[in-house]
Amino acid sequence: MPEGEVDRSDLEERLSKIIDPELGRSITEMKLIDKLEISGSSVDIEFHLTAPFCPPVFALKIASDIKSSALASEGVKDARVVLRGHYLADAVNKQVNKPQTAPA
Repeated sequence: MPEGEVDRSDLEERLSKIIDPELGRSITEMKLIDKLEISGSSVDIEFHLTAPFCPPVFALKIASDIKSSALASEGVKDARVVLRGHYLADAVNKQVNKPQTAPA
């Protein structure tokens, strides 16, 4: 694979290991990933949860797990994660995609 290219199979494998904390099943097994788009070294991932009123702590946990798994994938330099269809989607999306500040 060329330098700087995202390894889609590595990314998909990492996402398959993310478990819904309430149901104990993989988010990919439950087909919760709606979009996985790769552009250069950036990935955009859209997902939904099993219920629009899933507890916010679980919504944020899954979104954070998706983001960290994506960023750990070979070739990924930037990841944007978007939760759809949840009553607090805007807040979760804002939190998970906020720019990281360098430690002082």
